[in-house]
Amino acid sequence: MNAVLSADKTLMNSRLPTAPKQAGSFALTFPATVGNLESYIQAVHRIPMLTAEEEQRLARELRDNESVDAARQLVMSHLRLVVSIARQYLGYGLPHADLIQEGNIGLMKAVKRFDPNQGVRLVSYAMHWIKAEIHEYVLKNWRMVKVATTKAQRKLFFNLRSHKQGSHTFTPEQIEAVARDLNVKPEEVMEMETRMSGGDLALEGQVDDGEEEFAPIAYLADNHNEPTRVLEAKRQDRMQVEGLEEALARLDERSRRIIEARWLNVEDDGSGGATLHELADEFGVSAERIRQIEVAAMKKMKGALQAFA
Repeated sequence: MNAVLSADKTLMNSRLPTAPKQAGSFALTFPATVGNLESYIQAVHRIPMLTAEEEQRLARELRDNESVDAARQLVMSHLRLVVSIARQYLGYGLPHADLIQEGNIGLMKAVKRFDPNQGVRLVSYAMHWIKAEIHEYVLKNWRMVKVATTKAQRKLFFNLRSHKQGSHTFTPEQIEAVARDLNVKPEEVMEMETRMSGGDLALEGQVDDGEEEFAPIAYLADNHNEPTRVLEAKRQDRMQVEGLEEALARLDERSRRIIEARWLNVEDDGSGGATLHELADEFGVSAERIRQIEVAAMKKMKGALQAFA
């Protein structure tokens, strides 16, 4: 709905929502600017909750008339719900403000899709959207490397912490029990436990007492792609193609035929080209004469290649 999209843009322009205007009986006591997270939390808890009748009226007004004010009131009255849900995910070490921000996005999506004719309160419907957005944020930001991509892995990620007591690893019996409770394979439990027990590792080492530690970045160097080697390889390729063609062009027809037959016409099985005696029979001269022509041609080509380089 365009009304909710407009409300979304207004609320998403800042890290934490700013004070909306008063509308009818929905009077807010927000400060002019929310200075910090604590002030924001205190402010949203001062917003009165809507009654079931008010919620139904606003939801119908939003659905039928795309009222921006109705969308705003529905969102603002449930911001305390987002704060409460976001607090449950603080154990992942992510900023509380960011969790609230993502939860607010889920709340606005819920308001946009809420159907007042279903006979449920918005709070029950919005919880799933709020948690879905927070889950997505946690999975993307808890580690630099994703730890959960499939549906089963996501389920394990958010439930394994509650089953695990302490920092010790699961015993085989515990793995079987968790797998039964979550309806997943034991192998998936073991894999997710391994992923969650690991941590991010800095690519670059830290300097301690003037000595730099060995770090993963030291093992990531690709010597084959060093700039000097790349340039040298390109130069060699250019000499083999363009330089060789130019050097062959300087030879007379017989000399070129001998060089090509001796050195360039190599079979697929790796065997060499024509022999001196085969070329001697072709040109009606001795094998020694073919060798002399070959030496002279190679000398001439070498000079041409040096000039080309």
